[in-house]
Amino acid sequence: MEPTDPAALPKVLLHDHLDGGVRVETVLDLASAAGYTGLPAGDAAGLRSWFHQAGASSLEAYLAAFAHTYGVMQTPEAMTRVAFEAVEDLTRDGVVYAEIRFAPSLHIAGSMTRADAIAAVVRGCEAAESTLGTPARVIVDALRQHRDSPKVARAAAGFVGRGVVGFDLAGPEAGFPPHHHAEAIGIAREAGLRITLHAGEGDGVSSIAAALACGAERLGHGARLIEDTTVRDGRIVAMGPVAREVHEGGIVLEVCPTSNLDTNMYPSPAAHPVGVLHRAGFAVTVNTDNRLMSATTMGREFALVAAHCGMGIEDLGAVTRTALAAAFCDEPTRATVAARLDAGAPG
Repeated sequence: MEPTDPAALPKVLLHDHLDGGVRVETVLDLASAAGYTGLPAGDAAGLRSWFHQAGASSLEAYLAAFAHTYGVMQTPEAMTRVAFEAVEDLTRDGVVYAEIRFAPSLHIAGSMTRADAIAAVVRGCEAAESTLGTPARVIVDALRQHRDSPKVARAAAGFVGRGVVGFDLAGPEAGFPPHHHAEAIGIAREAGLRITLHAGEGDGVSSIAAALACGAERLGHGARLIEDTTVRDGRIVAMGPVAREVHEGGIVLEVCPTSNLDTNMYPSPAAHPVGVLHRAGFAVTVNTDNRLMSATTMGREFALVAAHCGMGIEDLGAVTRTALAAAFCDEPTRATVAARLDAGAPG
């Protein structure tokens, strides 16, 4: 019998930030071990509440909360632990394949290099896959507001075929266009990494157009593409040029509903355009973004869009198949995950 509870469906996750999904208990433990004294609360309940509250005003405030997670992730041991626990938590949530992203430049305040940080995360994902059976691959982020993206891309390129599958630009969108990082994108692509770029979250349709011009195969978030459409009675009846390019090109949207609500992109779950975009035939996927900051899971994301965005079990199944088709993994991994989806069992 097929699941009727959206949260019980097997799931494929394409957009999840490593430093946005750390267990609060682990943050406290790592802070104690490292002598990190900057945490805003000293107990798990207080810290969990603070992380969720911190992002409730804007994308910039939301991003500022990360200083306390990457702040305690400055050793290889910490990085490996957090990566393993991320896959462990996702497995419990019914995720059968995950792509986890992080910015190595945020983890070199101590003795690690960018390559050290990437290697540590890959080790954690490999150990989790060996133990739990859930394939997890790594996307390496460069930060739009930094100038070291070519160094990040070169570090990531050293792990092609060894757990790293993609390159991304994260951080604040507005004022930091992706073409400033064209060299890095070129390095990553030349090395064989796939390209997904944050766009259509902190900035609008022009940011999405810029990402497409830089060769984005997927759009991190992308929900603001709805601003380049005309919607009547809950249906898209016309598309502007950017929306049409995304639609006709099958460019995948890595939509993160709860995160968008937390950063005040939309006033209510019912106002989120994920369902409207899906019904119009856009290549929509549903993702967590930052499980700690948004107090979410893939199960909660599925339940939210089912309850408020008109997406039923069949829609969520289609979204999951879209995500798997768009995954940056190799074909043997894709086939293994497809068999698990066919079986309908998250475990």
